[in-house]
Amino acid sequence: MPNRKSSLATQVRRNAFPIATALKRTFAQGYMLARLRKDALAGVVVGIVALPLSMALAIAVGVAPQYGLYTAIVAGIVVALTGGSKHQVTGPTAAFVVILAPIVSRYGLSGLLTAGLMAGVLLFAMGAMRMGRFIEFIPHPVTTGFTAGIAVVIATLQLKDVFGLPVTKLPDGYFEKIEALWAARQGASWTELGVAAVTLAVLIGWPYVYRAFPSPLVAIVLVSVGATLLGHVWPGFHVATIGTRFHTVIDGHDVAGIPQVPPMPMLPWGAGGMTLGKARELLGPALAIAMLGAIESLLSAVIADGMTGKKHDPNAELVGLGLGNIVAPFFGGIAATGALARTATNIRAGATSPVAAVIHALFVLAAILIAAPLVSYVPMAALAALLLLVAWNMSDLHLFAHTVRVAPRSDVAVLLTCFVLTVVFDMVVAIGVGVVLAALLFMKRMSELTSTRVLAPESQQDATHVVPQGVTLYEIAGPLFFGAAQRAMSAIQTVGDGSRVVVLALGTVSTIDATGLVALESAIEQLRLAKKLVVIAGPLPEPRRVFEKANLEVAHDHVFLADTLEQGIQLAQDLIVLTPQNVKQPTG
Repeated sequence: MPNRKSSLATQVRRNAFPIATALKRTFAQGYMLARLRKDALAGVVVGIVALPLSMALAIAVGVAPQYGLYTAIVAGIVVALTGGSKHQVTGPTAAFVVILAPIVSRYGLSGLLTAGLMAGVLLFAMGAMRMGRFIEFIPHPVTTGFTAGIAVVIATLQLKDVFGLPVTKLPDGYFEKIEALWAARQGASWTELGVAAVTLAVLIGWPYVYRAFPSPLVAIVLVSVGATLLGHVWPGFHVATIGTRFHTVIDGHDVAGIPQVPPMPMLPWGAGGMTLGKARELLGPALAIAMLGAIESLLSAVIADGMTGKKHDPNAELVGLGLGNIVAPFFGGIAATGALARTATNIRAGATSPVAAVIHALFVLAAILIAAPLVSYVPMAALAALLLLVAWNMSDLHLFAHTVRVAPRSDVAVLLTCFVLTVVFDMVVAIGVGVVLAALLFMKRMSELTSTRVLAPESQQDATHVVPQGVTLYEIAGPLFFGAAQRAMSAIQTVGDGSRVVVLALGTVSTIDATGLVALESAIEQLRLAKKLVVIAGPLPEPRRVFEKANLEVAHDHVFLADTLEQGIQLAQDLIVLTPQNVKQPTG
């Protein structure tokens, strides 16, 4: 009885709608004050890391920095409370820059928020339909290729602020971006480059000094203070800052930098309203956001599982991610997904539950309400340097080179194709082409696993099976699917003319699809025209069910089924004796 109750409870959990799985597991285990202390400390540490990153990523996309902070706050809280990973931290990520920047350029902020909302609906639907395991079908060369390509694009976008180039707006095409940056090279600023270089040096060197305190905050604070002091002491020292680049009008007053207000409710599509035509235009970008968001979030959750030994619920994670992206646009939040760097920081800081991610979001909110005026002093070159480091870490050059060096040529071709397409075109094209190429290569490799051989009495090669006179044994090993069916069945034409019965040995055919069945029936028909009887021997359960549904014995009067190869050979021998005219006789 206890086992029955346990299995019933397990079945109920499986059938339950996948939402807030991580939070439910946390409280089911008991959530005491000691765990809250650990989560609070981890949340503050991650919040410190998220502050400059969220602003830098929003700027890289092409919107004001506060929208990145609003994303970290709203999506960070919603996904943590409704998702399926205990340690995942959600917010704006570098991978999204490649997709979101063209959307902003073409449709503006309202288009970006609307596309994020539509992507949230798609992600929620994917989780509700339990598609969380689809990440397992994205090949490694595809993810490595487009991730490295995204890193190259992000690094290229930062050159404008690193060198202080006077470029108002970069074109959409990659080579056009390079051309515009090169054309503006005469306007490069040594002071901006110096600020970026110092920031990069602190970002790289600080972990060797004191790893416990996040290097992004140290670098941004030190460089901001230093640049401000130099500006007062040295009148000729000027650098672009968040305060000089971004302004917001609140109650008729112009506010430099980010406004000192929490994210407020708003309509994502703006005053123009939401129309079917606009939704149709944004469907493509929304699909791209949903696809990349799902891939990155689930990959991050898998890596978090490896670091902690825990196991996330991928369907609940997609549902939570969908809800986060549905709610965030109504508060000015752009598209969000699981952030690997922040998730890893969360784990290393000692987080035990989703509460840590909630506290991280509340810390970011408190920083806006308390320290927003100070943010206006942050140099743009410092944030660009931070994103350069993010791009470098994201590229994982060692893994990329290792894959190129040791992987099969076909995988290397997929990797390089995805990389080039991501840089030259966009990530949507890269993923689509990469997955198709990887699938084609997989089918080719699977078809190579399917082999055939012919055994006749005059050429005995198998001591375990004695083939009687008048019988030919045609053996197929491996899956009989559309990638291998034609090649496997076309070889049946090599069956000797002297045989009266052909035994098709399918005992090692693990699966057969519709194409395989059609090819098999076509071969059976060829054998009928050649006046040969056919015995299908030893099919495994799945192929046998297919044969029974197809009524092979009824549809073809010269076909017989046998459970094993031995029975099939014996039946073939009996048929030679009982049916001299190759006509199926009724059996009693």
